Amino acid sequence: MKYDIIVIGGGAAGLTAAWSAAREAAARGFAARVCVLEKMPRPGRKIMITGKGRCNFTNIKDWNAFSAHIRSGAQFVRPAWRGFPPEKVAEFFEASGMETVVERGDRAFPESHRSADVVDALVRECLGAGASILTDSEVKSIEKLSDGSFSVSLADGSTHKCNSLIIATGGLSYPGTGSTGDGFAWARSLGHTVTPLFPSLTALVPRGYKTDAPAGELPHHISREAPLSELGTKLCGISLKNIGARLLIQGTEAASEFGDIDFTDGGLEGPLGFQMSRKAVKAMINGSKVAVELDLKPGVSLTDVTTRVKELWEEIARDPRSARIREKERCRILLGKLMPWDLIPAFTAAHPEIITLERRGRADTKVWVNLVSIAKALKAWDLDIEGFVGWERAVITAGGVSLDEITPKTLESRLVPGLYFCGEALDIDADTGGYNLQLAFCTGALAGRSAACYSHSMVAGGLEEMS
Repeated sequence: MKYDIIVIGGGAAGLTAAWSAAREAAARGFAARVCVLEKMPRPGRKIMITGKGRCNFTNIKDWNAFSAHIRSGAQFVRPAWRGFPPEKVAEFFEASGMETVVERGDRAFPESHRSADVVDALVRECLGAGASILTDSEVKSIEKLSDGSFSVSLADGSTHKCNSLIIATGGLSYPGTGSTGDGFAWARSLGHTVTPLFPSLTALVPRGYKTDAPAGELPHHISREAPLSELGTKLCGISLKNIGARLLIQGTEAASEFGDIDFTDGGLEGPLGFQMSRKAVKAMINGSKVAVELDLKPGVSLTDVTTRVKELWEEIARDPRSARIREKERCRILLGKLMPWDLIPAFTAAHPEIITLERRGRADTKVWVNLVSIAKALKAWDLDIEGFVGWERAVITAGGVSLDEITPKTLESRLVPGLYFCGEALDIDADTGGYNLQLAFCTGALAGRSAACYSHSMVAGGLEEMS
């Protein structure tokens, strides 16, 4: 088959690119043949699991606030972002019939909180613009032909040709959705450089959280399937709200965050865990020691926390009900006034220093509760990080096709005319909160428009030569 534009990858960036290309071609009076090649049975598989199925599809912030959450390639994506900013993305979905809502942190969701609605809207707009979507179409190789066109060979033995080609294959995260890094291999085969790839927005695994953790494909990679230790079992399922966290690399603060954190079967997750994971994973891969320090009382100084702990201890001692209660039980009551009850077993297991046993004789042992140690642990709970969960459950891939080899105003390759990259295939990534999907949508839209312009010029040039 001969097409004007082929998009490889039917995810957020790829579907947007196909819609944008078909729409731009129509605006130019050019009946472009646009095709999406998706190797999975259905497009948008990764979108379906985004935001635990709720799909936080963008973040309604202005550029200055939004760009502060882009960890790689902020200035590079600025032209794409301005061409299809969050407000326009929301309008796109609204126009397609999907009602949207904006929640805390400027995060935009479908009103239904169903990610399937996002996929359905993208497919509907893509097909409505005149593009076609071929599923179960796994690309095996790409070749640039002498006449300037591209030849795309599929696993079923068929070959497709096109004037312009868009690679929107995503990264390596969640390989079960089809993201297996194929685009990086094709980029290299066409002469492009791919920067080092590593998981981001993933779980950080504290030391002692897992047992029998075999070495993974990357240094410090620990499979999510590795069994939890006794400490991990006590922590798993606990969520902490409005706490502080510091990321320490080689003992030096590398990041400081405030918000929520979740202890899961993977390790440290939630907004705080994810935000720190990019720097943490990169540091571990490079051989640096990483730790996370949790502050359970971020709005209060250590002095004030210590004073409060002592006051509560005295209140418990004065309570008549405490007369027959042992020191360990009093300690538990004290901790219950300072933290969620379900956190107490893990907190005490992680901080044995808060209780001291003094042997006064063979049958006489005194238990001391160290109030100052409790205060210090509340303000600085140190967790040495042993590793991280890899591609199997990382939300995004950091690294990708080098931005030095891509023109930011068109997303066209500087090395191969007519070749475009968008979305996670590029060396761009951002925080959790709708930022990464927004980058996929806006880079997809720009790549599609640019590819349509390039393909139109090729067709127009060919007609001129014939005349």
